Amino acid sequence: MTPARKRPRTYAILPVKRFEAAKARLGGDVSSGARRALAESMMTDVLMALRRAKTVDEVLVVTSEPTADAIGRGYGATVLVDDVEDGQSEAALIGIAQALEHGAERVLLVPADCPALDPVELDELLDRETDARSVIVVPDRHGSGTNALVLSPPDVIEPAFGPGSRALHEQAAAAVGLAAAVEHVPTLAIDVDTADDVEALRDALRERRGGAAHTRGMLSRLYGKEPPPPPGAS
Repeated sequence: MTPARKRPRTYAILPVKRFEAAKARLGGDVSSGARRALAESMMTDVLMALRRAKTVDEVLVVTSEPTADAIGRGYGATVLVDDVEDGQSEAALIGIAQALEHGAERVLLVPADCPALDPVELDELLDRETDARSVIVVPDRHGSGTNALVLSPPDVIEPAFGPGSRALHEQAAAAVGLAAAVEHVPTLAIDVDTADDVEALRDALRERRGGAAHTRGMLSRLYGKEPPPPPGAS
């Protein structure tokens, strides 16, 4: 009998910017207070999904936002202070250093604004067999950005989030002799920055039952009650 494959010890890293600066691109139709509340709701739903995923051993929140600190601790995450506040990639590096120090063999870098994340889909992603050295890129719905990055070992490449990050991560992997695996995860495809992203998220949530409870409630307050999902939606 072939012995079961040992799953690498995996840390999820969740960089969170200050909420007052969050989601400015949603425009003047959404007040700063509403944008802050939406950012809090989305972070909470991402944390809940990470805590429910069987393949995630520890969750690290990297932030200088006091409310995000409190939310993270409330869901059992370790919170690391982002003193520099120099962007998502730099925050991710703070988490990677902590993960390495504590024996992580793999990290999952995921943003705080993908509230539709399904822990079952995440487990399927992280259960796929890979080499000890590997890079997995999960693109956004546009195909050019990165909504999740899986690194084995955690420092195999440096993260390069931002415009065109999918190509940058593929190039970084190639520079160390690896071919990045591009995996499409439907519930990780939508991150929320613009009004169009909000509409895409609302459409996606209409198609499924359950999940993203906090975000659903906030979207209902901001945009009106969501219609029921179509018959047969899961």
